[in-house]
Amino acid sequence: IIGLLPSQNKLYLFQQVLYKHPYFNFSGVPVQLVIQEKKREGSELFFYLLLVLFLYYALIRLIFAKYLGDLFTLFFRSTLRQQQLREQLLQSPLPSLLLNILFVLTGSLYASLLFRYNKWMPGTDLWLLWLNCMLVLVVVYLGKFLVLKTMGWVLRISRATDIYLFVVFMVNKMAGIFLLPVLLLLAFPEPQLLPVIISISLFVLALLLVYRILVSYRLIRNEIKLNLFHFFLYLCAFEIAPLLMIFKVVLKFVERTF
Repeated sequence: IIGLLPSQNKLYLFQQVLYKHPYFNFSGVPVQLVIQEKKREGSELFFYLLLVLFLYYALIRLIFAKYLGDLFTLFFRSTLRQQQLREQLLQSPLPSLLLNILFVLTGSLYASLLFRYNKWMPGTDLWLLWLNCMLVLVVVYLGKFLVLKTMGWVLRISRATDIYLFVVFMVNKMAGIFLLPVLLLLAFPEPQLLPVIISISLFVLALLLVYRILVSYRLIRNEIKLNLFHFFLYLCAFEIAPLLMIFKVVLKFVERTF
């Protein structure tokens, strides 16, 4: 019957069939879909940075295994040959420099994560904050190194200042190694565990600082006549006061900026 109809009627009939088809909504109102480009906010770059830091430490441990073994042995003082081990470590400047660089990298990154966690500088780029913290660490310890070297030369107590600097940088090396797994936990944390991780890491760093003070006083006292009060004055002038000044400057910067 359809074949006998004129072509115009066939077209009309076909349109009516499509119009009333229950499965195809040809007569409905078109729906507009807006597709937006997905912005990725992942931590891929941070992951690769941690991977590089772990690889950096692994290479140091692989190439300078004896140096690290002596460093851990001297730190935990499981031997009576402390003077001999100290002299051996002083004769290896390259691994010492590499581990000091590791401390600067991990310490500044840890500080920048603390800034972000406490929201002291909201809106500041993490990488810019990391570079600033790195610069502060380099300036502080380079300045301390130059001042102590100058004081040792002027006062003719170079051996005592060298021993103190050795202890300071030895503890810094251990802190840099300790912060590696801490950074991994802070980078991809469980929200409930983040305050616990930060509290434990700050407690361990405080223990390292106390360890540095006690060991330094014991070793320096064997070299020069130094009582506890004079050593306390030195700590206030060269250890505590600079940290308080840096903290005050950072707080003022945050108040002016935000």
